[in-house]
Amino acid sequence: MGTTGTLFGWAFGDPARASDSSYLDGLELEALGNARETAEAKGVALVPGSEVFTVLSGNDSLVELDNAPGKLVVRCTVHVEGPHAERLRAEGPMNG
Repeated sequence: MGTTGTLFGWAFGDPARASDSSYLDGLELEALGNARETAEAKGVALVPGSEVFTVLSGNDSLVELDNAPGKLVVRCTVHVEGPHAERLRAEGPMNG
């Protein structure tokens, strides 16, 4: 494996369903898909098995998430590799 970077993917859901594990699994898949699309747009590929999921509340988080107040937020952080991947850093709520 060469040099790697990191990216975020996001999914937004209903906070009333935060305890529903199958619902959260679906949001995780959506967030992973979003990360994959972002990676493809930047010309890099996901490192298989590198995904890490974090569940956030748009109301309770210090992370500023546009259009997320009152929402359940699932963030997927992944490692990516490919041309210039080392320049990509998932920091705060943004992909840099």
